[in-house]
Amino acid sequence: MPVTTCIFDAYGTLFDVNAAARSAAAEPGGDLLAAHWQALAEDWRAKQLAYSWLRAVEGAHADFWQVTQDALDWALEARGLDSEPALRARLLALYRRLEAYPEVPAMLAALRARGLATGILSNGSPGMLADAVGSAGLGDLLDDCLSVEAVGVFKPARAVYGLVGQRFGCAPGEVLFVSSNGWDAAAAARYGFVAVWVNRAAAPMDRLPGRPAHVLADLTAIPDLEVLR
Repeated sequence: MPVTTCIFDAYGTLFDVNAAARSAAAEPGGDLLAAHWQALAEDWRAKQLAYSWLRAVEGAHADFWQVTQDALDWALEARGLDSEPALRARLLALYRRLEAYPEVPAMLAALRARGLATGILSNGSPGMLADAVGSAGLGDLLDDCLSVEAVGVFKPARAVYGLVGQRFGCAPGEVLFVSSNGWDAAAAARYGFVAVWVNRAAAPMDRLPGRPAHVLADLTAIPDLEVLR
């Protein structure tokens, strides 16, 4: 079954989730973050994901922007920075326009040139995704941005992956799904997608039921995958 549709996770896959803390630390007056930005970015991301999973299990859904703020509040308090409202506001503003990884535009353009549909499937709320895509200038390279808000539960719930077939009219085996999250790639593979794990950190494979078909160091080689030829 040929692949017709290439779907990407957003945060950590197309967009660098560390960029907000890194940029804030480099700005004038960013001294408070200079020694903490990497640890804060790691804590922020870890709590963001953990809160999404816990809310899904508890049936206590809130949109990803709320989860992102809650996770940042925890991370700031953990680093003794919770008394700095201006820093919090700046980090959140930067998160709304995260940098895309440098290889993203050319990679998406190559897929589009082959006539493949391209899109995002993300935990992000529609407003967050619109801001990130617009800021990175990727709007003309994507057919759609699908948010979990359509089903009211976060990944890796199967209903989330089902949004792709509903929107693009394709079978699971026609979808190349790309994520930097090992657990997301595993769940997508189990759903029936041809899954790619972008393992930027050279981490071990997650011990989960699904297993991605491909593991790459970044997104550069996506258009060259044999399954797309």
